[in-house]
Amino acid sequence: MRRSLLSVLALALAVTSFPLESAAQNRRGQEADGQEQASDRRRRESEWGDRQAPLPQLRNAGPCPFAKVLYDAGRYVEFEGGREASAAVGYSGEIQGISAGCSYEDDEPIKVAMEVLFELGRGPAAQGSQKTYRYWVAVTKRNDAVIAKEYFDLPVSFSSGEDRTYVRQMLEGIVIPRAQLTTSGANFEILVGFDVTPQMAEFNRAGKRFRIDVVTDVATGAAQANP
Repeated sequence: MRRSLLSVLALALAVTSFPLESAAQNRRGQEADGQEQASDRRRRESEWGDRQAPLPQLRNAGPCPFAKVLYDAGRYVEFEGGREASAAVGYSGEIQGISAGCSYEDDEPIKVAMEVLFELGRGPAAQGSQKTYRYWVAVTKRNDAVIAKEYFDLPVSFSSGEDRTYVRQMLEGIVIPRAQLTTSGANFEILVGFDVTPQMAEFNRAGKRFRIDVVTDVATGAAQANP
């Protein structure tokens, strides 16, 4: 693991749905969910929204490479025994945002720095309080072949009773050679994604999701049932 490239913050993700005894309770639950999600969104925006990758401000010869999350690998959801159910969710994660900047001029290579915000969670089927997530960063020709790809480890520890946390990682030293002076960053893309299994990729591709608050509810119910 290249620790010189990384800078850890804190993160979180949870999942699923829970039974309600009445329509009124359902409405109150939805309102509470909306307030919680709005609060989470405001916190993420305040921590993340205005950040810029730390690169020297040089006059670029052209635009920067486009940095984005690969949809099929943007989320990580473990299922115990392969069951796609809220109670079977182990560790989970989602890439919430990317901030990137670049510099190049004359015939220099394109130098890119990125910060990636991860939201990671611990579900009811998770074993222990520590998890090492694995993700990758790839440089590609725009809508074409992969030029280079590198994997990184992201170790995370959850505190007692904590089911989610945010982690920010900084990646520096991404260098893209230019074939000639007129080659601009627009010719390249930088993709980021979790190292997912085929089942996880299919789950993401199908657009399936669990509610953010389900892990907490299921875990609480399990604790009450097994004091």
